[in-house]
Amino acid sequence: MASSSFVAQGSNLHYNASIGRGHDCRRALRVSSLAFNNQCQQNGLSWSYRVSKVLRIQACKFSQSPLTESLKSHRTVATVVCLKDASAKYFDFAVIGSGVAGLRYALEVAKHGSVAVITKAEPHESNTNYAQGGVSAVLCPSDSVESHMQDTMVAGAYLCDEETVRVVCTEGPDRIRELIAMGASFDHGEDGNLQLAREGGHSHRRIVHAADVTGREIERALLEAVVKDPNIFVFEHHFAIDLLTSQDGSDTVCHGVDTLNTETGEVIRFISKVTLLASGGAGHIYETTTNPPVATGDGIAMAHRAQAVISNMEFVQFHPTALADEGLPVKPDKTRENAFLITEAVRGDGGILYNIDMERFMPLYDERAELAPRDVVARGIDDQLKKRNEKYVLLDISHKPREKILSHFPNIAAECLKHGLDITRQPIPVVPAAHYMCGGVRAGLQGETNVLGLYVAGEVACTGLHGANRLASNSLLEALVFARRAVQPSINHMKSCSISPNALNLWSQPIVPSLLGSGVMHKIMRMTRKVRRELQSIMRKYVGIVRSTTRLETAERRIDELELKWEKYLFENGWAPTMVGLEACEMRNLFCCAKLVINSALARHESRGLHYTTDFPHLEESKRLPTIILPSSPVNGSSTWSSRQLQKQPLC
Repeated sequence: MASSSFVAQGSNLHYNASIGRGHDCRRALRVSSLAFNNQCQQNGLSWSYRVSKVLRIQACKFSQSPLTESLKSHRTVATVVCLKDASAKYFDFAVIGSGVAGLRYALEVAKHGSVAVITKAEPHESNTNYAQGGVSAVLCPSDSVESHMQDTMVAGAYLCDEETVRVVCTEGPDRIRELIAMGASFDHGEDGNLQLAREGGHSHRRIVHAADVTGREIERALLEAVVKDPNIFVFEHHFAIDLLTSQDGSDTVCHGVDTLNTETGEVIRFISKVTLLASGGAGHIYETTTNPPVATGDGIAMAHRAQAVISNMEFVQFHPTALADEGLPVKPDKTRENAFLITEAVRGDGGILYNIDMERFMPLYDERAELAPRDVVARGIDDQLKKRNEKYVLLDISHKPREKILSHFPNIAAECLKHGLDITRQPIPVVPAAHYMCGGVRAGLQGETNVLGLYVAGEVACTGLHGANRLASNSLLEALVFARRAVQPSINHMKSCSISPNALNLWSQPIVPSLLGSGVMHKIMRMTRKVRRELQSIMRKYVGIVRSTTRLETAERRIDELELKWEKYLFENGWAPTMVGLEACEMRNLFCCAKLVINSALARHESRGLHYTTDFPHLEESKRLPTIILPSSPVNGSSTWSSRQLQKQPLC
């Protein structure tokens, strides 16, 4: 898929089209219906404020839409109502994703209506559960909101939205206190106060943690609260296929989501007044990622197909230190589905990086050495590996007291010991791995998107907090803050609309490919897995830590060819456009996200934060603009199955 990128700065919307490189008309995207009023332009208000204001104006129009008008006579109550049969359900709120953002939001909106939490695997299987380091917040008297803001802006290469940064850094401490009140247990010092760690890019100790399993502890506390809430219903092993939308003039309205129950093979439709997308990132567009297997970019791809604005997709954060299995004394029995993360806190606690000859190298790249932001450390490691033609570097914490290492990093110590490595005596083999998407679905200050009724929080969202590079441990903080900020507008929206059982029939039903037979399906799945590996290999080779225009264009061409080849194979074997299956739908989402990353990277003619290109190696102040990918035109958009939204209902 070819597309244009549009770059917005301040109060103006500038176009930076990456067309005209010999590609076909499928690159064309249209400017969305977001129209900023003249007063905002003249006053130079921030992007996030203007998006929030425009979307509030659009929300007022929702009550006028033909769909809503036709359904107003039916007022539903805050309970689960099945529509026609078990294949359709109505809820006041549908939450897609069961990480910290989705669960925290669900617990709040459940006070006002029924909530469906829709999760792809088990509820705990999320990026939150794999977050080791902690949550950053200003909780020490010697620290300040201004200091946290400055650290965030510096790490983000000054591409962060300052208003968003202030909101998150200001509201963060209260969100931590709420977690503690809910039962989350964090480490405390001998004085009884929270034990605060320091990580790369932070000027103060402000990382609240639970040893090296902080995400797991937060997830535990939230899930326990969710289980006890009678208004929250968790649907596990439900894969989100596509959002259900209608078009009201220039406005797109979200009415829920179609899902595939991957255990029963049934398609289940969720009709909802409000939908929160909290589905995580897209780490599996790359071969090596710390993300769990569920992170295939489903939310970003669904939102893009549903006409949501996407932003800053070129900024893919590679965690500098994932466990390099090749360097372990005892190799794992089988290839991991996701790389084992070695938390940033190891370097924060004094861990030192060496090459295989035990030569320390980070001071060569940055005066902050191992405590430099992640993009700097990842590029330093990448440079060492390429120069020396080696497959990993070494991270050594063994010079610290054994008791301290084992108390701070018990999970890492246990995992390494399984493979014959004692981190209290030996260095850890590490390699960079795809870790976090700083870009995603563009959100205003209350988590709202340009699609009415659709809110976003967590890694799937681009709020403007991270800019060109996420500061360590700011991700859980952002998820908590925006999940909470999205609550009141969601409640207001829920109360302003109602949906009748007739809504069920407005969208065609996806079908499972059972009629194709097991033999054909086996062939299709085998081909899909092969294509997935090829896509990941292309992304690793051409769209990694260091990029160039030639390499990006090569990736774009090869991925377009690969996608068309895969789709041709599917349809030649009887696959129909309305058919859905877990691996096939994941594959189309991976294609979508990979292309969004490449198109955004091609549009940025500078090196900033996580995006480093040899063709434009310097940071350019005039290009300090977010990359905005606007909704694709229904006429001139991509003609591939991967890019089509089946559950869209045009209205007159």
